[in-house]
This record gives sequence, structure tokens and C-alpha cells, in this order.
Amino acid sequence: MKTRELTQTWNDWLSASEKLTRLLHEQTVALTLRDLPRFEKLQPELSKHQAILVDLDKRAVTRAKELAEDLGCEPNLRSLVRVLEKTEGQLVQQTANKVTMAARQVEHLISKNKKLIENELVYINGTLTLIAKCAQSEPKPKKYARAAVNTAILVDQAA
Repeated sequence: MKTRELTQTWNDWLSASEKLTRLLHEQTVALTLRDLPRFEKLQPELSKHQAILVDLDKRAVTRAKELAEDLGCEPNLRSLVRVLEKTEGQLVQQTANKVTMAARQVEHLISKNKKLIENELVYINGTLTLIAKCAQSEPKPKKYARAAVNTAILVDQAA
């Protein structure tokens, strides 16, 4: 089988993408729960798995180009599938489709988590702005503060 190395590299890529997908789901949970220690703990693992995917991706491209040279066709998937035997070409196409779908899922999760992080930063920025405005405003007279305290006590007693 001429495509063994290429399909093996893609299968390794699929395994690594599954691990990355699980980590990205964990990151989504950490962001949703605002669990900063959990989020920070996941970062090195995410970076490591992303680097593994990039390396496997480069290897797959190199192997695909080498295979195209050996078969005397253009270095793209369509040309490779066309010159291979029917069953082998179908296997390569099927594996490539799985890789494409997994890549889209990883890309979607990264995009979603990025939006969650951006939303959290906007929320924090808004909160800090409100705190800064309150800190800069003039203090209220004591008679209003005392009324607020009495009202709260009466509400607590009624409850």
C-alpha cells in the first residue's frame, strides 16, 4: 500500500485532535464556571497538544508531497485519489474527510472559547469601570446611608 505512511500520519493526527477536543471542552467548562485555577492548569496541555497537531500536519503535508512526486501527479488530494487504485483512493479520501471534519471541530471550539474569554474580559472591564466610577463619586450624606440600613433591617425582619 503506497499511502500507508500518509494514512498513519492522518490517524495519528485524528488521535491527537481527539485529545485536544477533550481539553477544549474542559476549557469551555472552566470558562463557563469562571474557574481560573482550572483554566490556568489546562493552558500548558492545550499548548502542547496544539503543537503536536501542527507537527503532525507538517509531516502529513510532506508525506503527501512525496507521494505525489512518486506517483507523478500534482500535490493535491484530488490528483492523488485519481491516480491511486480505487480502494486505496477511497481509503485516502475517507481519512482526509475525517481529518477535515476534526479540524473544523477543533477550529470551532477554539473560536468559541476565544469568544468566551473576550466576553469575560468585557464583563471584567465593565465591572472595574463601575467600581472606578463609584470610587470617584462623592460620598452620600449620612442620613441617606442610615435610611438604607434601617430599610434593610425592616425588610430582613419582615422576611
